[in-house]
Amino acid sequence: MDDVVLKCNKLCKKIGKKDILKGISLEVRKGEIVGFIGPNGAGKTTTIKLILGLQKITKGFVQINGYDIRKEFIKAIEKVGTIVESPDLYMYMSGYDNLKISKNCYKGINDSRIDEVVKIVGLNNRIHDKVSKYSLGMRQRLGIAQAILHKPNLLILDEPTNGLDPEGIIEIRNLIKRLAHEEKIGILISSHNLSELENSCDKVCIIKSGEIVEEMNIEGLKNEIVEESYILEINDSKKAKDIVKNRYEILDNEHIKVYANKVELPAITKELEKNQITVYTITKEEITLEDAFLKKIGGNNID
Repeated sequence: MDDVVLKCNKLCKKIGKKDILKGISLEVRKGEIVGFIGPNGAGKTTTIKLILGLQKITKGFVQINGYDIRKEFIKAIEKVGTIVESPDLYMYMSGYDNLKISKNCYKGINDSRIDEVVKIVGLNNRIHDKVSKYSLGMRQRLGIAQAILHKPNLLILDEPTNGLDPEGIIEIRNLIKRLAHEEKIGILISSHNLSELENSCDKVCIIKSGEIVEEMNIEGLKNEIVEESYILEINDSKKAKDIVKNRYEILDNEHIKVYANKVELPAITKELEKNQITVYTITKEEITLEDAFLKKIGGNNID
């Protein structure tokens, strides 16, 4: 489709006798934010290197804006912006001068575009200060300004919030959302900060042992992985275990978790009250992306 800016199809990477990637397929569309997550050594960095043409593909293909990264590298890569780990900046120079140098790497970029990206990333008031005086979050925003200087429609970010304080994380999150929704840039983010991805991504791709084990929107993933459950606040949880017919867990003396859907709740509460057990509150249990991720990969090692 025309709005697909990145398409990886059955990507394989073999080093010696070891299969690093075993048929990776994923897509990023215009204006979509995709989280790319997996355990240590799962193959995220290798996948990104293949996408950017930094390593040779053993099998399969990468298309960016319809161009094959191997056969038409220059056309494929010309609309791609990227930051891997931390941006490459000249600390003794101003933010503006850093962008002036970056401008020279592209054709047809004038100073008005520099002013435009400075406004987009919100560095208007500090752009003429030396980068050495910037906070880590400001440097990250300057790096993103560099990455979008040439008007890419695909942005690849590796750990964009790594090391940032809560305020910096929020700033980068809001910036990423604006780039996707207002500039219509497709964004692929590799990160270990799953709570942050949950707040910004449209969908996630989970990679494990060189294979994609799930590609789904976040709510769909959480609903698929975890059985619906509710926390009931009651006056006697021990007595309740002999009455509740559904699967349950006693959390403490006054709380019990019941695995049920909302249609079953009236009958459950009615039976409890019939047996002199007062139900004070009923709360649907919310699962996080991290919970779903750990259940999907069957482990607790998050990269």
